[in-house]
Amino acid sequence: MPSYTLHVNGRDQQVTVSSSGMPLLWVLRDVLGLTGTKYGCGIEICGACTVWVNGEPQKSCDIDVSSAVGKKITTIEGLSPDRSHPAQKAWVLHQVPQCGYCQSGMLMSVAGAMAKGHHGAQIASEVNNLCVCGTYQRIKTAVAGL
Repeated sequence: MPSYTLHVNGRDQQVTVSSSGMPLLWVLRDVLGLTGTKYGCGIEICGACTVWVNGEPQKSCDIDVSSAVGKKITTIEGLSPDRSHPAQKAWVLHQVPQCGYCQSGMLMSVAGAMAKGHHGAQIASEVNNLCVCGTYQRIKTAVAGL
């Protein structure tokens, strides 16, 4: 079984997986126990599995573990361990989540847009994650002040 060293949330992590083609999503969840990253569609559409790879939002369901070697990976757990990121604070202030399933991926996408220096409506126009509960108006309200 192949072994890899991944740089996740600021730490090097040694992982042994069944296949070099195993999606990063499953390595994060099942091997490393970082369950904040969610499985949604598995075909890179919904965004529930969004993490940062080298500072850019990427859908982890479609990245092979072997492709992630040598890159900096940040999950929702590493975005702000004390939940002090401005996007996380806005989510709480505006009570964005309903079921909450898509929210970690949504937050990673929003925080990624913020990291590029984008604000408000510009962030909202960039984030194309899906929310089955339809909390889009609350998301729009939350990002308006960012």
